[in-house]
Amino acid sequence: MSSPHTARRTLGISPGITSTGVLNIGEVLRVLVVDFPQITASKIRFLEEKGLITPQRTRAGYRKYAPHDVERLRFVLALQRDQYLPLKVIKDYVDAIDRGEKPESLPGGMTLSPRMVSDQLAQELGAHARSLTPQALAAETGAQLRLIEELASFGLIAAVDGRFDEHALKITKACVQLESHGIGPRHLRPFRAAADRELGLVERVVAPVVSRRDVSSKARAAETAREISELCLDLHSALVRNHVAKMDR
Repeated sequence: MSSPHTARRTLGISPGITSTGVLNIGEVLRVLVVDFPQITASKIRFLEEKGLITPQRTRAGYRKYAPHDVERLRFVLALQRDQYLPLKVIKDYVDAIDRGEKPESLPGGMTLSPRMVSDQLAQELGAHARSLTPQALAAETGAQLRLIEELASFGLIAAVDGRFDEHALKITKACVQLESHGIGPRHLRPFRAAADRELGLVERVVAPVVSRRDVSSKARAAETAREISELCLDLHSALVRNHVAKMDR
């Protein structure tokens, strides 16, 4: 595995910080706030929880950030702000760099060689441009056309000009597996309703920023919306797993 410093050079990130010392989270904020005015301590901790950075810890449990941690943060935040990429895609990319692999260019609109990046990363990036007919969606997911029609009728997936995107692909794959357990589209309507409620919550939070017309505000709104949606998914997953775990007690 390549060292963090090697990864920094491979990523082409400017040094920014030349000190060999470590920083606390407040000092990291002061370094990053110039380029990322909306950065907060909670955002940095959130990125740590998602595995984007792994700061050192003191014996008392306080985080200590090395220069390469700060530059990694800068890189991740720039990809979120400028290319609107999901954190999982960004994580796969920087993990590939850490493993010594050499993607040809940055994520988003780039040509990838499967030998140079993880299969998951290639799939995630390729998915952004997916446009599938119902027949192609059925072929890729193993779903019957009947199931696809039912999913669309219950509002779980939607076609645009007769074609489905990568989100419909993921939803259909999950629904195929659920159907094998006797859970059909009609049982999944609460998921659609819950997603709509979560979306409404996200929209209320970002509405003040979305109303502004400048590009930077829209980028901040998109970043905030992604973060809130990922937190909602984490909460939902934790609640369900908690109840499932109780079945074994």
